[in-house]
Amino acid sequence: MQEIVINDVYIPHLENMSETQIYYGGSGSGKSVFLSQRPVLDVIHGGRNYLVCRKVQNSIRKSVFNEIESVIDGCGFRQYFTTNKTEMSITCNNGYQILFAGLDNPLSLQGVKPKKGVITDLWVDEATEIERDDLKILSKRLRGGSDSVRKRKTFSFNPIMKNHWIYDEYFAHIGWEDKQTEFITPELSILKTWFIHNKFMTQQDIDNLLNEKDEYYRQVYAFGEWGVLGDVIFTNWRVEDLSEMADQFTNRRNGLDFGFSSDPAAMPVTHYDTKRKTIYIFRELYERGLTNDVLAERVKELIGDERITADSSEPKSIQELNNHGVHAVGAVKGKDSVNFGIDWLKQQTIIVDKSCINMQNELSQYHWKKDAGGNSLKIPVDKNNHLIDALRYAYEGDMTDNWLIS
Repeated sequence: MQEIVINDVYIPHLENMSETQIYYGGSGSGKSVFLSQRPVLDVIHGGRNYLVCRKVQNSIRKSVFNEIESVIDGCGFRQYFTTNKTEMSITCNNGYQILFAGLDNPLSLQGVKPKKGVITDLWVDEATEIERDDLKILSKRLRGGSDSVRKRKTFSFNPIMKNHWIYDEYFAHIGWEDKQTEFITPELSILKTWFIHNKFMTQQDIDNLLNEKDEYYRQVYAFGEWGVLGDVIFTNWRVEDLSEMADQFTNRRNGLDFGFSSDPAAMPVTHYDTKRKTIYIFRELYERGLTNDVLAERVKELIGDERITADSSEPKSIQELNNHGVHAVGAVKGKDSVNFGIDWLKQQTIIVDKSCINMQNELSQYHWKKDAGGNSLKIPVDKNNHLIDALRYAYEGDMTDNWLIS
């Protein structure tokens, strides 16, 4: 068995019993690793069961589930645990468990019940993805059991937008200051961390964060500051529950932006109401590490043999998708096509299904570059825009008779 090494700033929080706990900050701060270490140790010691959640269930396996598995293996604890990847559960030899569920699957939440005792701990990773109403659903999972065991809700995230409900709910009313790093009471604790708190960060990792040119991304992802965007590109969108309308969506448009390791393969599945100039985005694919054969299967699961317009900078990938039964065509390239597509999309009403979290995140953060004087330029920041690019590809034929896409 190897020694479990924990970053110093988090050690006091191994025994933090605040009812609601928030761990937020920059990328590379080590918060996700710590929050994966704590349930492993708690479950081994016995008396606590964890329910680990994200908004979308499909995103759990490649994120927190793998992170906790990595902690178990890295610390030599494998002999104490049994993993069921089908049921998404990790069970300690003493009977206590770490369970996983997505908030987009109410049935999976209803069926969550540990084999021994009750759920004592709820950890919501990427908590900025969830809605305020989701808290009511989650709170039900912590009911029952003995009052002698204190129950905890834990949220972790990068602070993407200061107008998020989490800031209003937990930060504003306590008078949280931007440069503050910690707050703790029996009811609420907040810990803000960034790369300086993670002794496992390499100098190259740190340089990559500090070399970020865009001020918004630098503040949020390097230093863990709450993001403030005064000039977002898209304001013509809203979120609705479209689950009962999907059968009515027959005028479909599909686009695809390729990705693999650092960038995801991204595909919005949409319907266009031409009379009302309204785009309905009701499904999405957003996943890294997909080879083209696997990507083809994912695409066909979502759209069958419908046409999809893909980024034409990868003709080989387009051909491979077609070889695997996908009706894929390349988008047209041309001068000023990005801004042309953006301007056209800004003239539409865009309605996003509540399950399409990645599209919501992109639309929330997509913004114009600024010059040295802080003035907005007519150039979008080329980050976190994979689904937006794919959306432009999907609607190239609707834009004009001489549309240009890149």
